Amino acid sequence: MSLSRAMSALPALGQAATQRARAWARKRQGQDALTTALAARRTYILPTGVGLIYALMTFAMLLGSMNYNNNLAFVLTFFLIGLGFVAMHQCQRNLVGVDIAFAGVEPVFAGSVAEFRFAVTNPSRSARFRIRLHVDDRTSDIHDLGPGESTVFILPVDAVARGHVRLPRFGVHSRYPFELFRAWAWLHMDLAGLVYPRPADDAPPPPPSLLALGHRQHDARGEEDFAGLRRFVTGDSPRQVAWKAYARGGQLLSKRFAGADTSSQWLDFDDLRIDDTETRLSILTRWVVEAHRTREDYGLRLPGLEISPAHGGAHRDRCLEALALYGGGRV
Repeated sequence: MSLSRAMSALPALGQAATQRARAWARKRQGQDALTTALAARRTYILPTGVGLIYALMTFAMLLGSMNYNNNLAFVLTFFLIGLGFVAMHQCQRNLVGVDIAFAGVEPVFAGSVAEFRFAVTNPSRSARFRIRLHVDDRTSDIHDLGPGESTVFILPVDAVARGHVRLPRFGVHSRYPFELFRAWAWLHMDLAGLVYPRPADDAPPPPPSLLALGHRQHDARGEEDFAGLRRFVTGDSPRQVAWKAYARGGQLLSKRFAGADTSSQWLDFDDLRIDDTETRLSILTRWVVEAHRTREDYGLRLPGLEISPAHGGAHRDRCLEALALYGGGRV
């Protein structure tokens, strides 16, 4: 009975040891800047499983050489020992001096994967091989870096709930050459990405559109009343482009119409008669996504916040950010 209890306690003891090691590394290294160069003092190295077998094999060969006093066996044994020391030196040297810079993370919806991007640069004159980033059980692709070369590494992190997905620390490691040793370093940048609520799969239809009295006219609709030209904006329909004006002057302009049929929607948190806050936010997220897809003018009302009706990518991102951070967000 005591043995089974001891075996069941091993995972907890291992997790506690891991947490203590992480806290020690964080205290020793402190907060890292968004661009950090790896120094030798913070690059750790240990033999891999293959390395341990290699060490046992060379030790057995050494015992055999001493037992039989075989010169050729001595030569081979010391050659393998020297090769192991060279591999250990090269493994750590492969990481030392590499520059790692945070290159951003795009907002994602809850339930998907946030891709943290890092620009890894090799400022030295020698190439660096088989470098990989990792956090917990997620890893990036393996890349080689030539002299002066920079490559973007993508580190996937699960975005479980709306709010922020945090990356307090991540690691960089390499097993080059021969995979006899594993050199690694931890970086503590305290990064975070924005996570939107997950759009509801079975959302009810949004409220009907309302006449936008006093509101700007939607540039993509109208009762064929031409109101002039304006500068082309990314996202405008090709039908709006004044191609004749473009042929004459080479300037990209869009036609502007004014009409009486322009409508807008108010997406109101209080209009949803649902007790669960997260369900309300998911439904509002679905409405925002669909309104943006159909290029409708829409506004968003949350307790303590009102975003006026508009359309476009910037307006969509602003509304989704407000939904993600409502109530402080869920970390």
